[in-house]
Amino acid sequence: MEHQTIKRGVYLIMALFCLQPMALGAWLALIPFIKETLELSKFDMSLSLLGMPVAVLIALQFAGGISTRIGIRRLLVIMFPLQCLAGFLPILAGGQVMLFFALAAFGTTHAFMEVGLNVYAGRVEKRAAAHIMNRCHGFWALGLMAGSFIATSAAGAIGSVGVMAVVAVGSTILGVILARQMPKMGEEGAEHVVPRRRVSEMPGALLAIGAFMFLVTLAEGAMSDWSAVYLSERQSIDVTEAGIAVTIFAGFMAFGRFCGDWLKHRFGALMLARVSVVLAIAGLSLLVAPLPLAAAFVGFAFVGMGVASGYPLGVSAVAALDDRNEAANVAIMSTCALTGFLVGPPVIGFLSDVYSIRIGLGAMIPGLIACLLLAKWLIPSESETTRP
Repeated sequence: MEHQTIKRGVYLIMALFCLQPMALGAWLALIPFIKETLELSKFDMSLSLLGMPVAVLIALQFAGGISTRIGIRRLLVIMFPLQCLAGFLPILAGGQVMLFFALAAFGTTHAFMEVGLNVYAGRVEKRAAAHIMNRCHGFWALGLMAGSFIATSAAGAIGSVGVMAVVAVGSTILGVILARQMPKMGEEGAEHVVPRRRVSEMPGALLAIGAFMFLVTLAEGAMSDWSAVYLSERQSIDVTEAGIAVTIFAGFMAFGRFCGDWLKHRFGALMLARVSVVLAIAGLSLLVAPLPLAAAFVGFAFVGMGVASGYPLGVSAVAALDDRNEAANVAIMSTCALTGFLVGPPVIGFLSDVYSIRIGLGAMIPGLIACLLLAKWLIPSESETTRP
């Protein structure tokens, strides 16, 4: 494949990684506003938030096969508009049950797009023979930060529906235009859909990487959904302004991911993973401890940088296990990762409602400690990478 074609694929997939999460970022920043508008307790809000993980778990069972069957480019062209429409549903929900199903619809589109983007990025990375996955997810965090920043800045002036119209519609138009220009990477079509594997046929590293991803993204999801609520409870500010916590978290996560490819090349995947996990533990400790408010902002930044490289490292590791099942491997890992990302918020919500939000956030620390041991599987053995 020509160098210029691969280079164009690199630029386009990075741009799409940035555009895809903008609607999600807007929603995350608006959670305190929606919670207050619907007059929901933390417990009730947690039940509603379960809509996304339930839908994601179901959608990911089909996302790998469908993305291979219809092609990544066509999948993204279809899913960008569907995600745009689904992004309005949580904003327009009139109660707890409606919010649950609205988030389920939003989560379904998110699941398909996550698999499509990561499979394509994995193919580009292998053909380019260079590390790009961290930067791709750096643009994802940048998009999340941009969406939350726009929502935080403009919600008071144009309302939550106006914010979602600006963010979701704008990102969708650009996303469809760019997705149509993506060069073909890898074989696609019904004839290339491989049969489902039994658990015994899967590489051992795949399950261990999945466990690592679940625990890391548990912290990422909890911070994305509850950092604004944490700040609004600690400081008497308008709930729309509390979204700055999400902006700080996502901004430093983007910074960590933009540095990740260089750090991975310089120090290796194992060292990068373990140092990142330690940084996330330190950030959560700052949020849990009874420290001045300034420490909380440092905590948001530390956790953002700490979880930054987890998902990109996991995608690169499972995509490298074999070429034949790359879509299925990414779908399985994405199931674990997105489950952690989306289950984390309701679990933390339950604990916060019973105890406090500090206790809820502190409950993630033991899982991150376990990640220090699981990180060794991010470097699969030769037998696992060559297994048929």
